[in-house]
Amino acid sequence: MRVRSLLAAALLAASVSSLAQLRPSQPEPPSGWTPKTLAHAKRFMVAAASPLAVDAGVKMLEQGGSAVDAMIATQLVLTLVEPQASGLGGGAFFLYYDAATKHVSAIDARETAPAGATPELLMKDGKPMAFQQAVVGGRSVGTPGTPRLLEVAHARHGKLPWAKLFEPAIALAENGFPLSPRVAELLTKDKGLTDNPAARAYFFDPDGKPKTRGAMMRNPELAKTLRLLAAKGADAYYTGDVATDIAAAVRGHATNPGTLSTDDLAAYRVRDVDPLCGPYRTLRVCGMPPSSSGGIAVLQILGVLEKHDIAAARPNSTQAVHLFAEAQRLAFADRNRYVGDDRYVDVPVTGLVDARYIAQRSQLVRAEKSMGRAEAGTPPGTKVALADDPVDEVAGTSQIAIVDAAGNAVSMTTTIEGFFGSKLMVRGFLLNNELTDFNFNPVEDGRLVANSVAPGKRPRSSMAPFLVFDAKTGALDMVVGSPGGSLIIGYVAKAIVGVYDWKLDMQKAIDLPNRGSRNGPTEIEKGTELEGLAAALKTMGHEVSVIDMTSGLQGIRRVPGGWEGGADPRREGVARGH
Repeated sequence: MRVRSLLAAALLAASVSSLAQLRPSQPEPPSGWTPKTLAHAKRFMVAAASPLAVDAGVKMLEQGGSAVDAMIATQLVLTLVEPQASGLGGGAFFLYYDAATKHVSAIDARETAPAGATPELLMKDGKPMAFQQAVVGGRSVGTPGTPRLLEVAHARHGKLPWAKLFEPAIALAENGFPLSPRVAELLTKDKGLTDNPAARAYFFDPDGKPKTRGAMMRNPELAKTLRLLAAKGADAYYTGDVATDIAAAVRGHATNPGTLSTDDLAAYRVRDVDPLCGPYRTLRVCGMPPSSSGGIAVLQILGVLEKHDIAAARPNSTQAVHLFAEAQRLAFADRNRYVGDDRYVDVPVTGLVDARYIAQRSQLVRAEKSMGRAEAGTPPGTKVALADDPVDEVAGTSQIAIVDAAGNAVSMTTTIEGFFGSKLMVRGFLLNNELTDFNFNPVEDGRLVANSVAPGKRPRSSMAPFLVFDAKTGALDMVVGSPGGSLIIGYVAKAIVGVYDWKLDMQKAIDLPNRGSRNGPTEIEKGTELEGLAAALKTMGHEVSVIDMTSGLQGIRRVPGGWEGGADPRREGVARGH
């Protein structure tokens, strides 16, 4: 009881402190936002979606751990306290900066389609399935990648003992933690969790009502799983009883079974890929290549905005929103046609980020009028005529940003796809619904789509972890990324522009209202001052949609004497260090 009381008091104190530090000169934040203050640290910093997860990461750094050690401890706690977003049942994109060698490396730990998946996996009676019908159950579950990623990253860059990194998550799972307001709210909106006995028993009271904010949660099943992985490594997940239970849950679903097998789990491997880097003003900006579209799209957006001098526009002006929307239209038109798992389809990556190609595309942007729906371009290196792919991603996911005392850094976007994934809970964690990121129909308008289902294929993603460097010195300057489905791309571009073009600090850049277009309506964030621009945007030919744009940006930036960090006020994350 004393442990619980102290934990609750600490969380309340942190909340009161955060509110007290809101400067009177700042505008009142939109309803539902939790004001965040700029964090400062001299030696190291962690930014993630839960204060408890950040505490675990910081603890590892305090004990001399590396950025990767801190990332693993942070991710394991997120599995427990933010289960709807990421965890052992999902996958991730991992960027790492080695300060000693100034080398950037990348790992694609995206989930893969099972060997038994067919191109018609998400079709029924010749038509694409309804999204919710496809999500709930085993059909949507891809082979998870996160556990193997954690082990591989630790083997290469870890300093502390593997088992030590599990201690914070195990302690919380066994001793208990308060259910966060965000998770509690999402439970009231979710459909499908109650169909799974394990999820129903964990997230709901005996009377069937979802547990409420502050409810003391314990997850002894996850604690057992974590102890097993701490003792035996990731093989204990991908083989043996854990793998058997995962496959049984997927294949044994009563109404929507999948084909994931123990053979699929045993065969899973993460994929080393070359980070995708390009110039922006005086910077070198590095993101992920396919199977994510995030790196390509953000580089394209930045390239177009640079040609139109976004720095000269006021951040929340009509012109700034117009330019962002137009640049994103062009990027999404190309993304939807060309990007998929590049082991299965020829993705003209080099051509899509070619400076001359981006300059050519930028000429389609007019200062006074929207182009409307953009058509995909023809980048250099295009070999195959593909169809446009209308599939979207829902707004789940989580972001971890870390810099350690040696200057090494991690930017990792991690996910189980939609909120609560497939709604299947096994061994204390939720399984992903990642296969619904494939285009449901393998053929559009008589042509193949790049992002169709195939055995072993990774579904296209919009996740966009980024590392930003000074192009002249090579010094790391920023670590950034966000959750948010296909809106991630615009969120990350906004944060980078906010810092480097509009000269905002990391927190203020994250706070900026969200805006953009996914090659449909121009989208502006509900409840922000951008709503007042709708009429002016419409006179410029924009179809305007006012929507919730709940980014979850986490960012760390180098400043004289150390680092500054920011966390998105729209979610529960924090940035903290020493």
